[in-house]
Parts: sequence; structure tokens; C-alpha cells
Amino acid sequence: MHAITISEPGGPEALVWAEAPDPVPGEGEVLVEVTASAVNRADIMQRQGFYDPPPGASPHPGLECSGRVAAVGTGVSGWSVGDEVCALLAGGGYAEKVAVPAGQLLPVPKGIDLKRAAALPEVVCTVWSNVFMVSHLRPGETLLVHGGSSGIGTMAIQLAKAVGARVAVTAGTAEKLERCAELGADILINYREQDFVAEVKEATGGAGADVILDNMGAKYLDRNVRALAVNGRLAIIGMQGGRKGELDIGTLLAKRAAVTATSLRARPLEEKTAIVAAVREHVWPLLDGGHVSPIVDRELPMSEAAAAHRIVEESGHIGKVLLVTSP
Repeated sequence: MHAITISEPGGPEALVWAEAPDPVPGEGEVLVEVTASAVNRADIMQRQGFYDPPPGASPHPGLECSGRVAAVGTGVSGWSVGDEVCALLAGGGYAEKVAVPAGQLLPVPKGIDLKRAAALPEVVCTVWSNVFMVSHLRPGETLLVHGGSSGIGTMAIQLAKAVGARVAVTAGTAEKLERCAELGADILINYREQDFVAEVKEATGGAGADVILDNMGAKYLDRNVRALAVNGRLAIIGMQGGRKGELDIGTLLAKRAAVTATSLRARPLEEKTAIVAAVREHVWPLLDGGHVSPIVDRELPMSEAAAAHRIVEESGHIGKVLLVTSP
């Protein structure tokens, strides 16, 4: 098969479409013939040498894919050759084939074509596990999403609105904020021009956000805590703004608030399987009914992964950028 290889860390040019050994599905695994994958920030970090795959995972980048089942390993039930699926991966999505634990497979939702389904697994599992399974967002509460126009952000807006929450977002341009509004965001904050703490406080009558989904890390830590409501929950899922910050424990105690930090890629198989099962139970009916949809900015051939990485690094997109194995 062909796959994107990284001989040594570097810029986008380090991504090379080359021949690679075919993966072989082990016990409990399914071999997927990849139709498309999607670019995530974690892929960029891996290319730069900052985020190695977990032990035993594919060396190729790509944390999600869509495609068709090509072979079924021993001990697998419920999936057959030819099934159209999408999958949460620990790596290997930037390739023509990938072996996936059966518990990380999902059927392609009704009304969503096979290529676009590649934009679902990573963002849906990230949002559902952090915003709902960990932070327990409830109807009537306010969710603040940083990077509202990103793949994660656009999905978080839709899922929060689907359960009856109010949504505030930050983004860096009027165009991106407008797209967030179209998806249902109620409070629009241009982080280049406005103080998100003040804006969220004003919009909530001084209460603050009940849940904050944060991809920035250290840069936003103090302001996120100040923006939380009493009993608020801050879920950190990224470090785009650095990894070390100062936490005001006094403010946290006064608000009886909580800070959690999670990653998805390195979780044990049983935890990923539980998250995927919860997503299938709670989110897939929303996708099947057309209430929620993946937002895809553009599609590029997988051999042009370097160009796709440049687009994502420049934040010149809304939603997801896909890599497809064939036109």
C-alpha cells in the first residue's frame, strides 16, 4: 500500500507519500480500506516530533478515517467485509489501509457520504467525552468553546445546542464567527478584539460559563478560571498556548470549580471502546436525523498531505480538512 511517511520530524515537507507494508488485522481487529482521513492538530505535532504514537500504534499519522471493511480478524463479530465505516484511530489514517480495534468502529451515519464521515470520529469522541461524559453539560447551561470554527468547535456547538445548552464561542475573524452563528452559537467573541472573560460575564448576567472547552492550555488558564461560573467545569484538551501556567486555587475554591485535562489518543482500548459506544448511542441518532453534521472545509488528495497541513497550521479553514485516497 501507500501511506504518508515521516522519515524525520520537520515542516510539512516531511510528509512523504510512499510505499509501506500492508497492516495485518490482529485478534479483535478489522482491516479498513481507507477512503479518507482528516487533519488534526495532533497530526501536526506528530510531524514536528512532539507527539509520538502510543506503543504498538501505526507510525503513520491520522487519528480518524472512513472506508470499507476489507478483512475481519479473529474474535470480531458485528462487522463484515464491505461494510462502510468510520473509525477512531491511534494512528495510521494517512494510508490506503489501516488495522482498527473493532470497538473503535462506527457505521457511516445516514445521509452522510463515505468521505465526509472521516471528519467525525475524533471530533465527536473528543467533544462527547469531555463536554458530556466528564463535564456533564446540562440543558440551560452555558458552554464556552475556544476555537469555535475548528472541527472540534463546530461539532461542540451543534451537540450543545442539540441538548438545549447556550453556546459562547471565540474565533479570530468575523467570517468564522458568522459561521459559528449559523451553527447555533449564541455569544460571538472575537478574541483578537474582545476580552472573552468580560463578554461571557456580561452575556450571562455576571454568572460566567458552566463548562469551558479549551484547546489553548497555559495561555488561557487564568482567564478561563475567571470566566467560570460557580460549580463550573474547565475541560482542557490542547496546549496550543503552552503547557505551563499559574492556577489561582483561591478562585477555584471560591467557585467550587473543577479543572480536567484529557487526551484521547493514548487512552486504553477499553476506555476508547466505552467512549465510542456512548457516541454511537447518543450522537449517532442526531447524525442519522440530520440534526448534527460534520463541517468539511475542503478535500485534498492524501498524497498532498503537506498542503493540507499548511492550511490547518495557518488556520485558514472552518471545520475539517480531509485527505482522500482517490478522487
